[in-house]
Amino acid sequence: MTQESARKSRPLLEFGPLILFFVTNYTAGIFYGTAVLVVATIIALGLSWQLDKRIPLVPALGCVAVVFFGTLTLVTEDEFFIKIKPTVISALFAIVLGAGQLLGRNPLKAMLGQSMKMHDEGWRKMTYIWMAMFTSSAIANEIAWRTLSTDAWVNFKVFGLTGLSLLFAVATVPILTKYQIDETEK
Repeated sequence: MTQESARKSRPLLEFGPLILFFVTNYTAGIFYGTAVLVVATIIALGLSWQLDKRIPLVPALGCVAVVFFGTLTLVTEDEFFIKIKPTVISALFAIVLGAGQLLGRNPLKAMLGQSMKMHDEGWRKMTYIWMAMFTSSAIANEIAWRTLSTDAWVNFKVFGLTGLSLLFAVATVPILTKYQIDETEK
């Protein structure tokens, strides 16, 4: 597979399991949807390994979380576990980023610094935006799973949380533009 075709397949690997979860939930229910999500996430991570010969940290952690919470959901036959996964994972990421900042470290830079070059001020601002995104996602999911039906929560998870992430991604564009280090600055 060429690098160009690998690059084009990236969105399918990232959003494919979520789309399959959505479709399966509506055709067969939350437990079948959860089983499909677990299997599809593992397959997507395996395909990512095939394409890049490495597994990025964030997708790997996401896969572990899906398998853990998905398995709990299926074993206990309680949808509670899959519903709280976004809350727990988002809150955990926000806490790790915040703790890193307090300790004078930048976990975001450590994870993404190989692929993105920015001045430290840019990394600091980017970290605060990501902390806000993860905190907002955790709070929004907590409200959603407690107040919505399961089908409505699945809609929220697939479209609402994805939309929220895209909104925050757009908010990072000015930071990337302003603080990015170009090749001549090295």
